Amino acid sequence: MIKLDILSDPICPWCYIGKAHLDRALSARPDHRFEIEWHPFQLNPDMPAEGMDRREYLETKFGGREQAVKVYAQIEKAAIAAGLNIDFGGIARTPNTIDAHRLIHWAGLEGRQAAVVTRLFKAYFEDGKDIGDHETLIDIAKGVEMDVEVAKRLLSSDADLQDIRARDAHARERGVTGVPTFVIANQHVVPGAQQPELWVQVIDELAEQLNATD
Repeated sequence: MIKLDILSDPICPWCYIGKAHLDRALSARPDHRFEIEWHPFQLNPDMPAEGMDRREYLETKFGGREQAVKVYAQIEKAAIAAGLNIDFGGIARTPNTIDAHRLIHWAGLEGRQAAVVTRLFKAYFEDGKDIGDHETLIDIAKGVEMDVEVAKRLLSSDADLQDIRARDAHARERGVTGVPTFVIANQHVVPGAQQPELWVQVIDELAEQLNATD
């Protein structure tokens, strides 16, 4: 197997788009040898714990409403092309994602990481849910058959908070400045929401290399 590490934030639209492109390539090459693990990277590490109004957040981030609309028009176009049904108008708040990242980490321990990541993206971008809210996160855990009582107990504690922050900081120290960022076999870095065709090419090239060494 070949390790594919993905640095991502579940409120990052390009991460959702990048995942959709990768998923399409993986479906086209079901015999791929990727072993995928998701890693934390907070777009807004200083976001208040309760999050903030999304319109206020976007206008502050992009320097006004007009620029925010312009940027998100481009993102929406890319999302539609990727086959995603994102409802930007339905998102009321931009959450702090530290607890969502903790849930992703715990899901990995239970072998349900991919399912949790998928549900987090859908909950936020398609259902307009606040994925900083513990009840929302517990519902997601329940939906993928995680141990809900354990998830409740962990979310109510500080479990793995420092670990998630340290992993985020480590990524930045290694030069990661944006997500999604894909790291293949701990050697090759693929930044951004690459098209399915690129991923198919990568998968085919890796398969040729592995077959040559078998």
